[in-house]
Amino acid sequence: MARRRFLAQMATWSLAAVVPLSPVVGRRGASLKIMMKSAWGSDDPTKAAFPFLHGQVLSEAGHEVQILLIGEAVNLMRRSVAEAVVPVGWPPVGELLTKVAARKIPIYACGTCARARGVTEADLANWGAQYGNAKIFVSLIEWADKVITE
Repeated sequence: MARRRFLAQMATWSLAAVVPLSPVVGRRGASLKIMMKSAWGSDDPTKAAFPFLHGQVLSEAGHEVQILLIGEAVNLMRRSVAEAVVPVGWPPVGELLTKVAARKIPIYACGTCARARGVTEADLANWGAQYGNAKIFVSLIEWADKVITE
């Protein structure tokens, strides 16, 4: 009997009161320290663009961002590659990198990965980037409140 009453009462509840219809958007909390890590290069232009697109908007939202590129992603440090990589629906990665560099978002390119692919310090200087290493990787992980891998 109690069960039947409960079910009858439950049927009168508004679903909106029980289930939120949409996620909370635009709620701002404290500034976060966010490390963006990517290994995507020219083989997938859209995925290659994500750390720069997302890093820029996170920075604009007031968060501290640092970007670490590993593997094929270090090739994006070459201006000719960055300008040739065009993600679907977005400007070339070279334009995105220019915006990231203008915001002074630190970019680290794995030194071992970069040197093995012929990416030079002059290539990195185009974007204010520098070679990374295992110590820098660890320091970024320790520094970050959030790590986003793309």
